[in-house]
Amino acid sequence: MNLKTDLARIWLTRSLKPFVFKNEYDENLRFHGIDELGLYVHIPFCKHVCDFCPYCKTRFDQETCDRYIDALISEIHIVGRQSPNKRKVTSLYFGGGTPALAIDRLGEIILEIRKHFEITEGMGIELHPDNVKVSVLRKLKELGFTKICIGVQSFLPKYQEILGRKAVDKDALAYVLEQVPFDTVSMDFIFALPDQTFDDLKSDIDDAFALGANHVAVYPFIDFTFTPSGVEGAANKEKRKLLDRLTMYCKEKGYKRDSIWTFSNSEDAHYSSMTRDNFLGFGVSATTLLKDQFKINTFDIDAYCKRVDEKKLPTALTLRFTQRQRMVYYLFWTAYSTNVDPERFRKFFGVPLKKKYGFELMIARFLGFCKLQNGIYKMTLKGAFYYHYFENFYTLAYIDKMWSVLRKEPFPKKIELK
Repeated sequence: MNLKTDLARIWLTRSLKPFVFKNEYDENLRFHGIDELGLYVHIPFCKHVCDFCPYCKTRFDQETCDRYIDALISEIHIVGRQSPNKRKVTSLYFGGGTPALAIDRLGEIILEIRKHFEITEGMGIELHPDNVKVSVLRKLKELGFTKICIGVQSFLPKYQEILGRKAVDKDALAYVLEQVPFDTVSMDFIFALPDQTFDDLKSDIDDAFALGANHVAVYPFIDFTFTPSGVEGAANKEKRKLLDRLTMYCKEKGYKRDSIWTFSNSEDAHYSSMTRDNFLGFGVSATTLLKDQFKINTFDIDAYCKRVDEKKLPTALTLRFTQRQRMVYYLFWTAYSTNVDPERFRKFFGVPLKKKYGFELMIARFLGFCKLQNGIYKMTLKGAFYYHYFENFYTLAYIDKMWSVLRKEPFPKKIELK
């Protein structure tokens, strides 16, 4: 696995140099004048911590939560004050964790964000099924949220048991979603679980749209080394079968595919908290992506609060991109949408896509991974599977290694990802 990622990195970046994350950061972030800038806020608290979940989270405690949010607001001001004028941003997403556990303070966070940023394309928030109550959703609408994403994972009892989740009351869910509508109602599911069949997956997707979702995300199960989950995912051959059949089924139903894992039955429904050309992240474990760097905050809540109390950014590690590294990162996340627009690449980097990656694109077309339509490179079913295959390698070789270290060390000295 490491050999494959090593060779891919060396070839695509045209360099033997690894991705080097160092314990350093810029006091002033260069996000002025950047197009397509998004915002992300991480709330790490959960009532129950699921064994399979790799994200930065901890069991909810009101006192700790309040202390954390005080620090979070301070971080927002440290960054926001760096812009002389209110900055337009495309979107604001809250993730976690379970952000709704802090619902009484979400309005305060949004108010402070709006002092520095003007949100042009709406706000989204991740929800646990337990959060889907009329009172909660009405409060979220009052706060200005236009999109919600419900982490169902599966409606089927056998997979709820495997994942350590409790049953979802589908009738109650449908009633609440009918009472309090949102522009986008997305539901998250996991595929490639033990012995999962296409009929299992189809049942979850059909139920989601029938209950009021207009957007679904179906992510592959990944067994991270640092999670205590004993679940073993399906083999790659089975994953491909499931992904291909799911894609063809959604296409037959007339659903729009807006990324590798997401489908919608409405042209305007979309939910994606991280796939932006550039974004600013606030809170523990939150990442920031700019044209010249990628940085990640500490995963430790106490260390986070202490650093922010000192009026310093809580950055744990920073990667300074070479141009080729930034291009690879850009193309990786752009391809997630199943489309790559050469004109957008040219505007972002100032050079033609073909000049930098013409050979790779020719090979990708020859192998049937993508096709060129109206000047846009569009991923095929085969390409989507191999994207997923490569993402698994990337996740285990890069993200798993980095998050494993950051869960143990608040501010590690350096991490090299080869």
